[in-house]
Amino acid sequence: MDKILVKESNKLFGEVNISGSKNASLPILAACLLTDEKCVLSGIPLLSDCLAMKVILERFGAKVIINPLRDTITILPSEAAFTNDIPFELANGIRASFLVMGAALARWGRAALPMPGGCNIGLRPLDLHLKGFVALGANVDTMHGQIMATAQYLMGDKIYLDFPSVGATENIMMAASLATGVTIIENAATEPEIVDLANFLNAMGANIRGAGTNTVKITGDKKLNGANYTVMPDRIEAGTLMAAVAMRGGKVFLRGINAEHLKPVIAKLREMSVEVMEDAQGIWVSSNGYEGLLPTEIKTMPHPGFPTDLQAPFTSILSLTRGNSLVCETVFENRFMHVPELMKMGADIKIASRTALIEGVPHLSGARVVATDLRAGAALVIAGLCARGVTEVDNVYHIDRGYYKLEEKLQSLGAEIMRVRGERQEDVVV
Repeated sequence: MDKILVKESNKLFGEVNISGSKNASLPILAACLLTDEKCVLSGIPLLSDCLAMKVILERFGAKVIINPLRDTITILPSEAAFTNDIPFELANGIRASFLVMGAALARWGRAALPMPGGCNIGLRPLDLHLKGFVALGANVDTMHGQIMATAQYLMGDKIYLDFPSVGATENIMMAASLATGVTIIENAATEPEIVDLANFLNAMGANIRGAGTNTVKITGDKKLNGANYTVMPDRIEAGTLMAAVAMRGGKVFLRGINAEHLKPVIAKLREMSVEVMEDAQGIWVSSNGYEGLLPTEIKTMPHPGFPTDLQAPFTSILSLTRGNSLVCETVFENRFMHVPELMKMGADIKIASRTALIEGVPHLSGARVVATDLRAGAALVIAGLCARGVTEVDNVYHIDRGYYKLEEKLQSLGAEIMRVRGERQEDVVV
């Protein structure tokens, strides 16, 4: 199994291109099932989750062509058809597999999928997705670990989400795009990835208004066209790299990212005395390193609040920030699994329910740690940049689910980091 070795590094300098957004790519790939015409997508990162979604589309009968030289993925869904033969192992490995339900239900009047998996960061119930399908006229059954939705036809309706779920908002948007009449989603998620999906659906001929606000209006149509589309840059990758620069120090330009997508992160970094300059082409981040950072309090919230996906990297920063900091996780109840791993490196963190009390320590020490989930893995890599000695991060397949060539991007900025194939660390010199 691969691992990543990180050595205490010098400050980070240079420029890095931000990859396409994983969290936008997955629903956009699923939405290609809504049409029988060709879709050409640019900027889709070749992450393990995106490749898993490719396999799922192929199980439906779509042809998927990757052209890495042109940075495009072409989906030919003309021969796609309903299937209930998505393997449990495939669905269980990627939470976003469930996003094909809305598209399949809208196109074929039926959809079936095993219960999805993904990172074990807490309960992410599907009830809001299913509530939306039922409101549109579907019947939903669960049997033998598989969810089946059927409908003779879908009819638009007003749907109120008890929680602004990103996945439910996306699934309902896709299903409603081919429904008869008007669908209004109230208390909808407002994340930038919702806007990106709506923009793609509109490029296909859908009629969606209000994406990015808490009320989304979808006027259904009988048919959608193919489209060419470029996926938005990954704000979580950008925020993770910003955290790395803030903690290790240096000056880095993040090319391609939209500063509007990272307002709460930028505000928090400035509060901690990190210099952030917004540019039409991206973001400059400049820091003297953890020695000069100020402690702070962070509370994760649905967008436009501080993103839960960046809680773990910022916990790493605060572990070396002098003074006491508080991190409150309100989105997922099991998203402090990186804390015991940081404590192996010498961090002083106490957990009480959903709050972490962090007392900054003078230094961290390299240790063998385990990436317990996607964002936790990135947090440990960032901590390793500042830890004395070598940090060995295992289970890096989690990192590969959401970060495209993370170690190579950090290497380009001067970090001492490398990926190791296999188990023989004694053969590797960092």
